[in-house]
Amino acid sequence: MHILAYAASNSSQSINGKLIGYAKTLIESGLIATATVEQLDIHDFETPIYRADRQREDGIPDLAQQFFAKIGAADGLVISFAEHNGHYAAAYKNLYDWMSRIDRKVYQNKPTVMLATSPGGRGGANVLASATKSAESFGADLRASLSVPNFHENFDVESGRLTNPEIDQALRDALLALKP
Repeated sequence: MHILAYAASNSSQSINGKLIGYAKTLIESGLIATATVEQLDIHDFETPIYRADRQREDGIPDLAQQFFAKIGAADGLVISFAEHNGHYAAAYKNLYDWMSRIDRKVYQNKPTVMLATSPGGRGGANVLASATKSAESFGADLRASLSVPNFHENFDVESGRLTNPEIDQALRDALLALKP
């Protein structure tokens, strides 16, 4: 099983990226037998700001098409959303907009786990609610979602792992939902 994982974040030091890295470690340490995880950095797929005029003139950027193809080649998805003023991070929203021009079913009916975290007590709950509410409309077979509050209190950056046993178990349970 090939799982594609990424943080939908603008930051190269993203706490959502750290959460994705930990999820990758869990999956590949045997949580899901024979699964491999390809962790992408959305910054490697940076595209110009979406405009219908630009699409008419230049078509859909190759990088957006490549990212869409990566989703298509995966057997499952794990996405962790950064919350910016209650919404998607601009870098991800733009890539998402371009991919939706290829096919509205951006997630291509893949089994999907959606995560979010933030330094605050709500753990990116607003963006996660938005993502999960629209998941089916955009082709996600949403299997589980999890908000991780108070990231710095519940995650040890040095060891790269969750320290709160209840949240750690909730993450493991969410990831197990990807099993075929």
